[in-house]
Amino acid sequence: MSSIPDPEKGEGSPTSSPPSIHSSIDSITTAQSEEQDFDNEKKTVRNQILEDDSEPHHDALVPTVSLATAAQPIGDTARQEAGRSRSRASTTRSKTLNIIPRSQRRGLLGRFAVVPEVDRPYDYKNSTKWGITLTIAVATAAAPLGSSIFYPALPEMTKSLNTTEDIANLSVALYMISMSIFPLWWSSFSEQFGRRSIYIISFALFLIFAILSAVSTNIAMLIVFRIFTGGASASVQAVGAGTIADIWESHERGRAMSMFYLGPLLAPLIAPIVGGALAQAWGWKATMWFLAIYGVVILAMLIFFLPETLARKKVEVPVEEPAPESIRRMTTTESAKVQTRKLAASAKRVFIDPLKVLLFLRFPPVFITVFTAAIAFGALFISNISIQQKFSQPPYNYSEIIVGLLYLPAGLGYFIASLFGGRWIDKIMARQAIKANRYDENGKLIYLPEDRFRENMWLANTMYPIGLLIYGWTLNYGVIFIVPAIGSFIFGASSMLVFSAATTMLTEFVRKKSSAGVAVNNFVRNILSCVGVIVAAPWIDAIGVGWVFTTVALFCMIAGYIGIWTLRRNAPEWRKQMDEALKNI
Repeated sequence: MSSIPDPEKGEGSPTSSPPSIHSSIDSITTAQSEEQDFDNEKKTVRNQILEDDSEPHHDALVPTVSLATAAQPIGDTARQEAGRSRSRASTTRSKTLNIIPRSQRRGLLGRFAVVPEVDRPYDYKNSTKWGITLTIAVATAAAPLGSSIFYPALPEMTKSLNTTEDIANLSVALYMISMSIFPLWWSSFSEQFGRRSIYIISFALFLIFAILSAVSTNIAMLIVFRIFTGGASASVQAVGAGTIADIWESHERGRAMSMFYLGPLLAPLIAPIVGGALAQAWGWKATMWFLAIYGVVILAMLIFFLPETLARKKVEVPVEEPAPESIRRMTTTESAKVQTRKLAASAKRVFIDPLKVLLFLRFPPVFITVFTAAIAFGALFISNISIQQKFSQPPYNYSEIIVGLLYLPAGLGYFIASLFGGRWIDKIMARQAIKANRYDENGKLIYLPEDRFRENMWLANTMYPIGLLIYGWTLNYGVIFIVPAIGSFIFGASSMLVFSAATTMLTEFVRKKSSAGVAVNNFVRNILSCVGVIVAAPWIDAIGVGWVFTTVALFCMIAGYIGIWTLRRNAPEWRKQMDEALKNI
């Protein structure tokens, strides 16, 4: 007598058993196959994160499977996980740009931009991202170009305007101070009004003040317009890092930041060559006209190739206005008080609030990151002054053009480090996230800013002081120029690792106001650079170039080691405290 099938217990007649067995076998086989596909896909994605350098990864994820899940014979979990992984992978590979119509694009002259504004800047093609990054890097060079191009022209300008050497040096020193202060306002305005408008306004002002500097007839006029030229050109140094953070995700940002940093690092090295040639051929005013022409080129690039990248603000429901009767019943005195309060609030928002970004320095992760990069930047400008001073004197006695060429070894180091250093930093960051098994609920790797301060920083903070020692002592004893040039190259390549890692970290520590964090960095580093420019020459004359760079190298090495060790040890706790303090900004 055949049994009646019970669907809840899975029982049935003998005649129904073979199909049930075959069905179970097929189910298990399918599950095992999908588990194998899932494992293969997991390995593929992991290898892509660690090895593939050809394409940035927008969703660098490695799905994890517990031992209990992997051991299940039934394939439901494996099938779900494999399907979920394939869905994520397809989301990563296929992205559709949501292009904003020309009439709705933000920023000054937004409808003239060849590169369209999109809803999610992360979704731009890599070629578009690199084009935007290159535009920003070229624009970033304007500020340091304006300071260094003037060095060879100072003697001729001093005679032409009938002034003293000390007063003439103020045209460089005050220019650099304005480079450190003005970005505090530019970064604040960019978070309110967008990146594109600030770029265009600031470089239009740069062009105007460069022309006014070129037509200056006395030293006071020149110094004033040089201050405003430096302040206008420095907008990109802070806002540009914000743009990089807008379009590049964390795990691919290191390479982009290295490219971005090439501008401010290469400009001080190339500018003296250009400045020397221009001053020798047409006089000191030719350097200012060169800056004006450079400003025209950059302004055109910004108008046509730089879309607005700042995230759109969520539309808020407007609060109902108070009844108009209360306004009509105000006395003239009360109305004046209301208007005065509004005016005071507006003035505070424009002139005082941007200075609040300096309060970011109260957070240890920001302070340590800024200080580590700033001392290396100060050493760079001491090195630049020493090249101009020592190679033009015995035993070298090189001409202005040859002296200018001796800035190139450090520039070559910057360039090489920019090609490989940022990629290395991104790999380290991804490796640490995988090693710690850090994933969010969507399966994406969770990247921590402090992971950029690992073996790369220990190596860089060891090598760039060694480069300074080689450079300083071989220059002190008049060794053939190729040996100091090697020291300069080592300094350039290793310090570039410090600059790019620090700047990228600041955009990640202060995620909601990335340009503000970099503005703080610019403020501190340019102040130290200005100090370096002022004290370098008399300091070298007093104790010798060898001992100057010994002092600088030891200070940078010891301070850097302390900063890296302290940050690595306390970063998780400090970061949580900082995130809590900044959650409402």
